[in-house]
Amino acid sequence: MATLRLGDTAPDFTQDSSEGPIDFHTWAGDAWVVLFSHPADFTPVCTTELGKTAALSGEFAKRGVKPIAISVDPVDKHKEWIGDINDTQNTTVDFPILADADRKVSGLYDLIHPNASTTATVRSVFIIDPKKIVRTTITYPASTGRNFDEILRVIDSLQLTDSHKVATPANWRDGDDVVILPSLQDPAELAQRFPKGFEAVRPYLRLTPQPNR
Repeated sequence: MATLRLGDTAPDFTQDSSEGPIDFHTWAGDAWVVLFSHPADFTPVCTTELGKTAALSGEFAKRGVKPIAISVDPVDKHKEWIGDINDTQNTTVDFPILADADRKVSGLYDLIHPNASTTATVRSVFIIDPKKIVRTTITYPASTGRNFDEILRVIDSLQLTDSHKVATPANWRDGDDVVILPSLQDPAELAQRFPKGFEAVRPYLRLTPQPNR
């Protein structure tokens, strides 16, 4: 299958998981979703990543995000791995891990990259919005663990820019100034949308304190 691109509908599927069968679109409901893949169970990097995801459960929840992991190993191995994650990372895994032993989901999401490995999935992240649209993709090599601060930062940016006519500049973090979209030129609308005021840094660039969500 061709690589998923931004703006594509996230493929639906039914697959077994550590929490029972998952019908993906139904399971996602009206939430944002972070779907992330792992090369194999019990690998040290993946163990830290799933532990970090569990530790950030409150951060995901307050953003209305449901995490779901995937590995090509079977359910029984996932359940053993969850015990190991909870023990070594001092946390409680409270999200499902898809058991993609038949590579069905891996095929739909293009997670097997033959030049990297013909069997193990790459370390990919898909941020999917409530309309089931792929909004962000990030792919890491198997040797490099994900930056979860960056994943949360991107979610914050997507949710903010969806509700306001702004974009977020380089290295932006929640609470920093944002950029008003160049298409917004009407003075009355500018005053209504940004009552705290804004700064005209360049003729084509306006910075404003982050608008209230």
